[in-house]
Amino acid sequence: MNPAVEVMAFFLGFSGWVMSGISIPNKFWRVAEMEGNVITAHTVYENLWMSCMVDSTGVHNCQEFPSMLGLSGYVQASRALMIASIVMGTFGLIATLVGMQCSKIGGENYILKGRIAALGGVFFILQGLCTMIAVSWYAFNITQEFFDPLYPGTKFEIGEGLYIGWCSATLALCGGSCLLCSCGMTSKEEKRPYSYRVPTRGTPYSTSVTSQSPNHYGRNAYV
Repeated sequence: MNPAVEVMAFFLGFSGWVMSGISIPNKFWRVAEMEGNVITAHTVYENLWMSCMVDSTGVHNCQEFPSMLGLSGYVQASRALMIASIVMGTFGLIATLVGMQCSKIGGENYILKGRIAALGGVFFILQGLCTMIAVSWYAFNITQEFFDPLYPGTKFEIGEGLYIGWCSATLALCGGSCLLCSCGMTSKEEKRPYSYRVPTRGTPYSTSVTSQSPNHYGRNAYV
C-alpha cells in the first residue's frame, strides 16, 4: 500500500469526521424568513434539537423540542444516523491509524495492518452513508413541504448545516474508497503467483570401483 494514499485517505476521513461533528450542533438546518414591517419581521431556523427565532432587533429566542416522540419520523431518524456517523468515523480513524504503514502502532505485520486499514475504509464509507442519508432525507422533506401548495405550516429552506453535512459525507466516502482501492491493489500483488524453479542438483561424484584385472601369470613366474 502506498503510504501517501494512506495519509491522504486518513486526512479525508478525519476532515469528514470533523465536519460531521460541526454539522450536528449547527442551528441552521432549515431557515424561514417571515416578511413584515420593521417590527414584526423575523427569521425562524431549526436543527435536529431545537427551534429558534430572531427578530428584527437581533434578539434570539431558542427552545428545545419538548418531546422526542412528538417529533417527525425523519427528524428522529436523522438524529440516529448522525450519531451513528460520528461513531463509525471514530472507529474508522482508530483503525486507519493502526493500519497505516507509516505508523508504529500494531507492530510490523504489514499484511495484518493492511487488513485493519481496509476495515477503517469500510467504517469511513459507513460514516459517509449515514451522513448522506440523514441530510438528504431532511432536505427532501424541506423541499417537499416547500413546494406543496396545501401545506399549512411554515415553509422552510435548506440551511447551511445541510451543506456542511453533504461536504462531510463526500469527504468520508472519498477517504474510505481510497483506502479500499489501495488495499485491494495490494492484496492482488500479494496473491500474484511466483514461478517456482526446481534447484539444479550438482553432478554427483561417482565412486568408480576399480576392478582388479585377472592375473595371467602362471605359477612358474613366481620365484
